[in-house]
Amino acid sequence: MSATQQPDPTGPDTGPHPGTTTTTHTTRTTTTTAAVAVRAEHVTRTFGRGDRQVVALQDVDLTVGAGEFVSLIGPSGCGKSTLLRLVADLDTPTSGTVEVFGRSAREARLARDYGIAFQQAGLLPWRTVRANVELPLQLAGTGRAGRRARAEELLALVGLTDFADHHPDQLSGGMQQRVAIARALADEPSLLLMDEPFGALDEMTREHLQAQLLRICAETRAAVVFVTHSIPEAVFLSDRVVVMSPRPGQIREIVDVGLDRHAAALGGTGPHDDTGDDLRNDAAFFAAVARVRDALHAGQPGAAPAAQPAARGVDVR
Repeated sequence: MSATQQPDPTGPDTGPHPGTTTTTHTTRTTTTTAAVAVRAEHVTRTFGRGDRQVVALQDVDLTVGAGEFVSLIGPSGCGKSTLLRLVADLDTPTSGTVEVFGRSAREARLARDYGIAFQQAGLLPWRTVRANVELPLQLAGTGRAGRRARAEELLALVGLTDFADHHPDQLSGGMQQRVAIARALADEPSLLLMDEPFGALDEMTREHLQAQLLRICAETRAAVVFVTHSIPEAVFLSDRVVVMSPRPGQIREIVDVGLDRHAAALGGTGPHDDTGDDLRNDAAFFAAVARVRDALHAGQPGAAPAAQPAARGVDVR
């Protein structure tokens, strides 16, 4: 429960009450009008001791604004997933602080301020699509009617209304990820934490879901911290791309993308707006990809000037 939400004085929730959905939405919006969604200050995370000590992150400072989409990109082992886990309170910094909407990561987790989506959808195979989306609400004690209404709203948002009664093994990988995103949005979080959610998908499905995610973020106004190895994916989705160095992970550069993602998210007028191809084929997109690629290669042994990037498939593994 959000810190500004008060428990129902009549007792436990046994179903929807008049105005419940509106009140919850208004409360969430009010609590997220602060300028900062995530603030990490002087964050260091080490593993092991002595000669076996590994410094995963070293003195990382990062601020993510409310409603902002920020991607973390860097070579494997640079600590980007570790940083995401610290924000999610799945791990604890060795030193430094992490705050989510002005409170500790633990307090934010208990308040259900954020939703999480990973590379594997993690759906429960014995539950229907609707029941998987309802799960966070069920665990939070939301009544059955309220859970169902919210699940139907979210399935419409991700385009899966007709599959509500299917089970996960009846869905494609891309559809399963859309269910996972819907589930992450169930509590109306003001922040989404996403760790390579499209990494295992084919390129066409991946691009379609990227465009879907932009639309969802435009409609929900949630902030997003997104881990990826793909330069085009980071540029397409993000307001800013955080480029991390090889271990020990530090922020090498933050690239301000500066593309008109809002127009792409909400439709625009081009023939390929449903997939985002108009944005991907824009000269500004190519230029932003080149800037991120240059930042990734800067300072690495034997680094050469980056070649002109292709529009798609430019990954750092």
